[in-house]
Amino acid sequence: MGVTYKYFGAPNGATAARVPISMRPEELGGDELGMGGMFTKIKPETIAAMVLTGLQGMPLHKVPPLELVVLHPDYAVVKLPMTVVDPLRGVGEESVGAAAFIWSTVPDRGGPRDAFDVYQLLHEWQDFSVRLHEAGHQPYCLVWP
Repeated sequence: MGVTYKYFGAPNGATAARVPISMRPEELGGDELGMGGMFTKIKPETIAAMVLTGLQGMPLHKVPPLELVVLHPDYAVVKLPMTVVDPLRGVGEESVGAAAFIWSTVPDRGGPRDAFDVYQLLHEWQDFSVRLHEAGHQPYCLVWP
């Protein structure tokens, strides 16, 4: 059994904490959480490291931790640092390509290893970042087994 990650935007931690109460994880679809949330099997820590290492040149050991918003026996909600989504908004193709290549060469890390897969993932996150910014939301992740 794997873990599922649903990324979504919310104006604050209190709103994000109420999301799992209002709907069951198996019922979550594309936009019920607003912001065109995303399902993925990639951990939020990996996303944070991928962006900050590839785009910001931050060493892997300096990537900031996630903030736990809710820990429940059936799920958890974590907040990603804004430094994860903000850098993605203004970068062009060359930067996304370079970040994908850099991440594909970082030793001792999890997540996708193929540079093209990382490139596609970063583009999805770039779109997500723009939607978050336009709504004035922060990035959160709903995690459940």
